[in-house]
Amino acid sequence: MDPIYRHSRCEAAVVMVLWTVAGVYTVGYCFLFGQEAPGGEIHFVWGFPAWVFWGILVPWVVCLGFSVWFARRFMRDDHLGDESAHELEERERDV
Repeated sequence: MDPIYRHSRCEAAVVMVLWTVAGVYTVGYCFLFGQEAPGGEIHFVWGFPAWVFWGILVPWVVCLGFSVWFARRFMRDDHLGDESAHELEERERDV
């Protein structure tokens, strides 16, 4: 199997797993805790309703941190091969 294909498939699988986990957590948490509290009392964390802070803000920050780590440490810049002489001539002619 082509190593470029294998790397890109692995990277795509990691992204899809993270996207699925984050989506299930966010929707599930907001569904369970985003409804009006009994007695009408709303708890706040750093000025946000608690369910927004823990159900939306925290997962976004975690996903942002993971994305930065993923882009800097996990993803690879694979060599795609040299351009053929014919492609280089066409590009020079177009410029």
